[in-house]
Amino acid sequence: MIRTLLAGAACAALLAACQQERSPEVVDKAQDMAAGPVGQMSAATMGSNTQAGYISNAAMGDMYEIMAADIALERTQNAQVRELATMIKTDHTAASNAMKGMLPQAAPDAEAPTALDERRQGLIDNLRSASAESFDRTWIDQQVAAHQEAVTLHSGFQDQDSPLAAHARSVLPKIQAHLERAQQIQGSM
Repeated sequence: MIRTLLAGAACAALLAACQQERSPEVVDKAQDMAAGPVGQMSAATMGSNTQAGYISNAAMGDMYEIMAADIALERTQNAQVRELATMIKTDHTAASNAMKGMLPQAAPDAEAPTALDERRQGLIDNLRSASAESFDRTWIDQQVAAHQEAVTLHSGFQDQDSPLAAHARSVLPKIQAHLERAQQIQGSM
């Protein structure tokens, strides 16, 4: 039922974008809106149920967050966005390094991905192409969706029978703090 609702929301967003003028920003916004429900579904199903899915999604989530934070630090003039981007970059870099350090013992046959998947690369591309006027809003909307996905992923994996469950439990409070702060900033825009 939840999957159907999420898929329906993504389709509705894409159809709405098709009905409007097809400017690059409208298309990018529709892609960003569809990426949120897709990410949530992926985190709730594949990501939090298998060790391989968790490793892949957590690693790509961290990579995306670090790259998005770097872009925000280059482009934003908003002090709140800059502060959150700095926090995100610091915390997700630490999380990424911690998980990579655990992999040789926790999952010796697993490798963390070294590149973003198409969905997350599309989000990065949309940040890079956002106008100066729409950048902060685009970035914060992406951060809310990405952190909702990350909370779902880590919450779902934290009780699994895996040495990496401790990692999920350790990073979850910081990710929840990022989400709360992003939602506060989003509400003030």
